[in-house]
Amino acid sequence: MGLTQQQVQERIDQGLTNETDLSTDKTTKEIIISNTFTYFNLIFLIITVLLCLVGSFRNLTFLPIVIGNTLIGIIQEVRAKRTLDKMNLLNAPHAIVVRDGVKQKIETEQLVQDDEIILEAGNQICADAVVVEGSVQVNESLLTGEADEVEKNPGDELFSGSFVVSGQCHAELTHVGNESYIAKLSQEAKTMGSGEQSEMIRSINQIVKWVGIVIIPIGLLLFYQSHFINHETIRRSVTATVAAIIGMIPEGLYLLTTIALALSTMKLASRKVLLHDMKSIEALARVDVLCVDKTGTITEPTMNVKQIICSKNGKNLLHTPEELQELLVDYTLASNDNNATMQALRTFAENDGATPHRMVVERYPFSSTTKYGAIVFTEGTYILGAPEFVLRDAYATVEEEITTFTKDGDRVLLFAKYAGTDLKHGLTEEVIPLGFVILANPIRENAKQTFEYFNNQGVAIKVISGDNPGTVSEVALQAGILGAENYVDATTLDTAAKLRDAVEQYTVFGRVTPKQKQKLVKALQIKGHTVAMTGDGVNDILAMKDADCSVAMASGSEAAAQAAQVVLLDSDFAHMPDVVYEGRRVVNNVQRSASLFLVKNIFSLLMAVFSMVLMITYPLEPAQVSLISMFTIGAPGFLLALEPNKNRIEGRFITNVLLKALPGGLTDVIAVGALVMLGSVFGLPDASVATAATLVLSVVGFMILFKISEPLNKMKYGVIFLNIFGLVFSGIFLKKLFALSDMSNRCILLMVVFGFAAESLFRYLTLIAEKLRARYEKKQKYTGYKRKRKLRR
Repeated sequence: MGLTQQQVQERIDQGLTNETDLSTDKTTKEIIISNTFTYFNLIFLIITVLLCLVGSFRNLTFLPIVIGNTLIGIIQEVRAKRTLDKMNLLNAPHAIVVRDGVKQKIETEQLVQDDEIILEAGNQICADAVVVEGSVQVNESLLTGEADEVEKNPGDELFSGSFVVSGQCHAELTHVGNESYIAKLSQEAKTMGSGEQSEMIRSINQIVKWVGIVIIPIGLLLFYQSHFINHETIRRSVTATVAAIIGMIPEGLYLLTTIALALSTMKLASRKVLLHDMKSIEALARVDVLCVDKTGTITEPTMNVKQIICSKNGKNLLHTPEELQELLVDYTLASNDNNATMQALRTFAENDGATPHRMVVERYPFSSTTKYGAIVFTEGTYILGAPEFVLRDAYATVEEEITTFTKDGDRVLLFAKYAGTDLKHGLTEEVIPLGFVILANPIRENAKQTFEYFNNQGVAIKVISGDNPGTVSEVALQAGILGAENYVDATTLDTAAKLRDAVEQYTVFGRVTPKQKQKLVKALQIKGHTVAMTGDGVNDILAMKDADCSVAMASGSEAAAQAAQVVLLDSDFAHMPDVVYEGRRVVNNVQRSASLFLVKNIFSLLMAVFSMVLMITYPLEPAQVSLISMFTIGAPGFLLALEPNKNRIEGRFITNVLLKALPGGLTDVIAVGALVMLGSVFGLPDASVATAATLVLSVVGFMILFKISEPLNKMKYGVIFLNIFGLVFSGIFLKKLFALSDMSNRCILLMVVFGFAAESLFRYLTLIAEKLRARYEKKQKYTGYKRKRKLRR
């Protein structure tokens, strides 16, 4: 009967619900705090106070940009959170609970202690419980790391976080919410949902960390030198130090990344793609091997019974196909399995209008490990499963009978009689084939286009399935997967060495157990591949957990959907190119824009060191740095980050960014350093030199912008010329605001000379950087080749 509504309400009043405090998502309050109270915002606050104290209000031009950055970051992150919250509601885990004697489907958070729930294959156990009735096979690998299935019978404990592989049972909840096993484990470890950061986020955090460390000592040294050694006024010393510090802070870089990821998350959500983790979009963009299951990914999730035929070997037990059909219908009606195969058989039985004729003694649910299930009737034991696993060494006796069907891409199951009654220790007695169930599983309508996209993008496809390898190969060929004719029976891959060799040699893997799926993913990763795993069943979870990115179909098991980083809510595999495209667009564009930000940081850092070594005051003012940043870095960087970009991601993020930024940063330092030195030699006023340096930096900034924007198109030209217009307008009509002064003819001449010289210098430094990059990539390839040879040996 379960609990009554009154008992449920009593437990709700006592707080004994299944809600936890372990949400991995930020609240709106946490988003506001994390964007407002940052280390760099604290630095900006101190800088603002110092500038106000010395009366340099003109140099507060950076303040609107900082406030704007903070507000934009908060707004975009809150918008992304609301979108994800709505999507998560659609994908929220549910449970079948018995209350007042009636079965109800409710969200798992609405469960209370002592509720009676019904668990079956594919369900994730949502709270600690004890089995009351029935029997299930449970996988506790997500908790213990052990992949072996554990049988749970009445009286046995079920731990939250594990999932049901096969069977069905009624269980009573013992510990819910924060008192459950998974909640306590997560609180103790403090790692739930943190996950490993993507390379892009990790690299950006590293840049921000090192900049945060160096700006304080450099700032103190610059002020000391300017005021106490060069004997500048307090005001001049403060403004010079602030200009150097502002130049070193990558204030827009982290914001740019956050906004790019948030916008992509919302764009994918509109296409019914849910990202459990925004960072997973980068992992999928870097993927070069995509592992897919056959059923539910290449093919539609539903099957239908195409044909039932008698086996030649079972003629001494069966006389007519009608007898086989009757036995099979009895088996179907007696089974508690709810997988796609059994649903197809149930549909067939319902259309047949049959009723059970035999009494059930015991049920052995289908298991992905054994590849069969069984029912013990009073008159004997019957097995339904994969022919190779049921017959083992005797498979050759029926292989010829089913070859025609496997070549057509049909799924073939063997229905057989077992001489024994106890299957707890495997098949130890004789198995007599009675007949075969031929199942049709149509290929998804847009499968060919989807796999063609991945072929063109250089992403290798590996089909990993529990079905017959010949069948899977035929289906993969029909779906247009390259190399699908190269297939292997995974039962022959009984050593680690064979498995490692097979992952490069074969495209299709048949008769794969869940543990082997996991090993195949690891073998690919060892060989240096970035691996994505798609799946829809509990047999895919172990592999999905170890893959660099996991993708689940919402129509599959709930446990798989909860374990995955990406969920296709409409179970349409054709959305995969959208996800890969968005990832590539975000990473490539952020990488390009990050180079712009780092040019300024490299210049400011090296210029600060140059000033300290030569005992000169830092030549620029904060307002001038703000002007350059606004039109050559900030605005174009954000606009370019929204550009379409489907190029494959190559190399490491931080290496790519630094090699692109170094030529520009070095050009700026050399040009401005030489200009300052010559200005001192010719006795030019500091204000005129600073103005000339600002204009030279602007020219170099646009040269860098043109180079980074290649290949150029109409939109990029529009972005660049719009910012050139903005800079010219500000230089003419807002010159006082940005501390720009009039220049003498000699100063103008120096500026023009260094502007032209900077172009040649930048070109040659870029060529050197490109050669260094090519050498680095060659070295990486050689290292990878040596590692592969070592692995082969």
